Amino acid sequence: MKKSTTNPFTKFGVKKSNAAIKEQFRQEKRKAKKEREAFFEQKKAAARATRPGQRGVAAGNSAADVKGNFPKSHPVTAPPERMTLNKYLAHAGVAARREAALLIKKGMVKVNGVVMLEPGCRVAPQDVVIFNGKKLSPARSFVYILLNKPKDYITTTDDPQGRKTVLDIVGQATTDRIYPVGRLDRNTAGVLLLTNDGELAQHLTHPKHQIKKIYQATLDKPLEKKDFDKLLQGIVLEDGPAAADVLAYADMKDKTQVGIEIHSGRNRIVRRMFEHLGYDVKNLDRVVFAGLTKKNVPRGKWRFLSEKEVRDLKHFGKGK
Repeated sequence: MKKSTTNPFTKFGVKKSNAAIKEQFRQEKRKAKKEREAFFEQKKAAARATRPGQRGVAAGNSAADVKGNFPKSHPVTAPPERMTLNKYLAHAGVAARREAALLIKKGMVKVNGVVMLEPGCRVAPQDVVIFNGKKLSPARSFVYILLNKPKDYITTTDDPQGRKTVLDIVGQATTDRIYPVGRLDRNTAGVLLLTNDGELAQHLTHPKHQIKKIYQATLDKPLEKKDFDKLLQGIVLEDGPAAADVLAYADMKDKTQVGIEIHSGRNRIVRRMFEHLGYDVKNLDRVVFAGLTKKNVPRGKWRFLSEKEVRDLKHFGKGK
């Protein structure tokens, strides 16, 4: 494979500034803006098409619907929204939907006093849902927090062994139940998103969206050229094949410093890739997650996301 002469991890090395790079950046920015605008316009059009009383007939609407004259059998007010149980848990801030499904299958959730084992069962707002002895209710407002995670913290909401968790750092930020989106192992630092928005968490962790993450790894010895190429071409781990999307030396004078971009969310995937080739990862720092960076957020500190960042996250990966 032909090695690129351009270091894609400019934040790790000397930044180049020339007209070609600037123009490429402007074009990519314009393209991303157009994709976002098209996506939100499509959502608005879909909402208008299904809203009663609009001009034009949406699929399944009668002439009476179009005029706003609804028969008694077709009330204007919609029935209370029902949602799947795992989605309900996600909106209540317990965990992302896939993790919530596992909790349900373990028998840890009751609906109206009955243990429920099916994540896909639908519950209504008036149903009583109990998890871990506590009654749940979906969040009325969403919270989005970016944390620059330090080492030695567990990426869970609680730990039976009494170890420090990321909620010990952000616990005073909100009274709402929030949880981490994805995981960073105990010894990995860097960008971590916490929220109670189950839909967004599902979007950012689902494999089909191929959400990109960038890590800076410090190895116990210089990464050799043959192993550099193997990581790009792909290797086979115990749970299947894995490959780096982009790979670069962070510092050409110190080849123990490596930048790696990857979209897989498998457990400890970056560490295991290097360990498979005989390298020990001394330090691992996630510097980018879904376009979010730790810029201006010192280690162990956090901040709320801006409205624009939240909009971008909800659109992230949908143009693929």
